[in-house]
Amino acid sequence: MTTTFKPLSTADVRDLVALRGEVERADRTGRHEDEADVLHELADPKLDLAHNTAGLWQGSRLVAYAMVYEPEQVGDVARFGTAAAVHPDWRRQGIGTRLVDWMRNRADVVRAERHPGVPGELLVDRSAANAGLTALALKAGFEPCRYWFSMAHDLRTDRLPDVKVPDGLRLTAFETALDEATRCAHNDAFRDHWNHTETDRADWDTWFTGDRSFRAALSALLLDADGRVAAYLLADEYVADGTATGHRSCTIGHLGTRPAHRGRGAARALLAHTLAEAGRQGYDKAELIVDAANPTGALGLYERMGFVTEREFVTYARPLD
Repeated sequence: MTTTFKPLSTADVRDLVALRGEVERADRTGRHEDEADVLHELADPKLDLAHNTAGLWQGSRLVAYAMVYEPEQVGDVARFGTAAAVHPDWRRQGIGTRLVDWMRNRADVVRAERHPGVPGELLVDRSAANAGLTALALKAGFEPCRYWFSMAHDLRTDRLPDVKVPDGLRLTAFETALDEATRCAHNDAFRDHWNHTETDRADWDTWFTGDRSFRAALSALLLDADGRVAAYLLADEYVADGTATGHRSCTIGHLGTRPAHRGRGAARALLAHTLAEAGRQGYDKAELIVDAANPTGALGLYERMGFVTEREFVTYARPLD
């Protein structure tokens, strides 16, 4: 059978959906996508399909893929995010090692060209329960550097907290007129978080309020006395997840508070509002992913608000040569 290793294109959407579906069924990642989701991903104007993606075909079947995401803004370290997977039936044949080598080489080329003299790291994300992928990462020289929890709140049975809005702030539904102000608040809120770089207008329109998953009716803002965004919650709904699981889920995509307003219960108030609104709109559950080492103590907040951990994920890092 002919083996082909070549860049991905938007024509490969159906093949990539099928491959990721097989991976989810084997690894129970909880990630479900339809063709519209994957097409949106491949159409990202900042993803260089020709150079930063690769697919491995056995005959006409896509059995593995890899993507490298270039850092736009670099401080002390140029960190390259990645995405990759191997079909369960083709594992333990050296394909994973081949993908890691390709991603590392590609990241090294980009770093040398665009960030000369800056140390680099290649990042890979893995489910903590996937022993095979963990072993591959460690063998390839990666070490765990970050831990993440996927958490859920059952809106059908869990008691929702009754929380007051902090004094001096006003809760309002998300408004398009405040979209740019919300982006600025996001960058201010996350500037002290690990690996955060400023979210520009293009990324905001692609992955935040411009994403088809965004649900303005579940999102909310807290405004100060001057009408400035002090805190925000942006919610999403992933239709493919609902189709696969039979449960309608509200995803807390982004929740942040400007440093000047922390410690007053702003995030708690926004979260309580969205949970209640999602329940009223017929959602079965709420979900989110949190950095276990979040400097604002977000993990503890979510636990106190009734979220429980369903899955754990690990980010592994490997220095670039």
